[in-house]
Amino acid sequence: MARLARAARDGGRAGAAAVLPPGQQVFGPAVRVQDLTVAFRTPQGLLPAVSGVSMDLVRGQITGLVGESGSGKSTLALTLLNAVPDPGSVTAGSVTIEGVGDVLALHGRSLRRVRGASIGYVFQASQNSLNPLKTVGKQFLDLGRSHGVGDLRELLHKARTLLDDMGLDPHRVLASYQHELSGGMRQRVGIILALILNAHVLILDEPTTALDMISQAAVLNIIRKVHSEQHLTTLIISHDVGVIGEVADRMVVMYAGRVVEEGPTTELLASPRHPYTRGLLAAMPRITGDIGQARPLPGRPPDLASVPRQGCVFRPRCPLATQACGDAEPPDTVIGDRRFACFVAAAEAP
Repeated sequence: MARLARAARDGGRAGAAAVLPPGQQVFGPAVRVQDLTVAFRTPQGLLPAVSGVSMDLVRGQITGLVGESGSGKSTLALTLLNAVPDPGSVTAGSVTIEGVGDVLALHGRSLRRVRGASIGYVFQASQNSLNPLKTVGKQFLDLGRSHGVGDLRELLHKARTLLDDMGLDPHRVLASYQHELSGGMRQRVGIILALILNAHVLILDEPTTALDMISQAAVLNIIRKVHSEQHLTTLIISHDVGVIGEVADRMVVMYAGRVVEEGPTTELLASPRHPYTRGLLAAMPRITGDIGQARPLPGRPPDLASVPRQGCVFRPRCPLATQACGDAEPPDTVIGDRRFACFVAAAEAP
């Protein structure tokens, strides 16, 4: 929330969001998604959950992916692992990871080596990444064996160090089952499992869901700390704009499987271009001032079957929609390091 307040105060100064720690340089994308479409087989035919998405995850930055439930965020994230669940499939596009190549072209053992070793994933429900029948320590050992780690003692030593860095008792946690840990503790263990094999890309799917405010703040601080110390490229997925505003250098807004806006976080929060982004910000509850200023978005997010097949996908809920919005899908408008897909916003742009 503090980031949102600073954004409004700064008025969208260019470059305000992507300030990295001294000595940390950004050279280019660690992950490049190009024209990605992921569709699911249904009785109505193939319906896209992700449609023509292109985006870069820049080395050394935290990118925040935000949107309502059902906007395609988690499907996009799983595609980065080449792990689209049935009955879904990638019908177009590529996902190129630095040092790996197109991960969508990998299968079997080659793909298993990449997962965990190059790209780490923290699932939305932290307990989903933990086996309830094994202690945390045994699960670290299983992970090491599955990736051919020769020195398992060194792996456990690294796990203890990371647990200690995150404020946890290493001996207690490694000897515990998942039900013996709190939600915040399980979330930290999930982050360590994603990083223990030295992955350089980290994906966190709703890392603060179902956590109380104190645990949320602790997890976000840990994400910032680990990201900086491990020199990671990080993608955080959330429906909570406040969470993304607190930690992300760059924000990507998704709606109905499309990227509708993207830019440096502080700039985007201070001067959103797309009507959907404006609606998300207007719907946020206020801690101070008139709580009646929060205005819910009209209508409901579309499901796969109800996404408009022609024109702008946000048109049915947009207060600014025109005839042009129904005739064709708006192209991306790029201004500096920001982009958005909206006919009305493009006409308003200087």
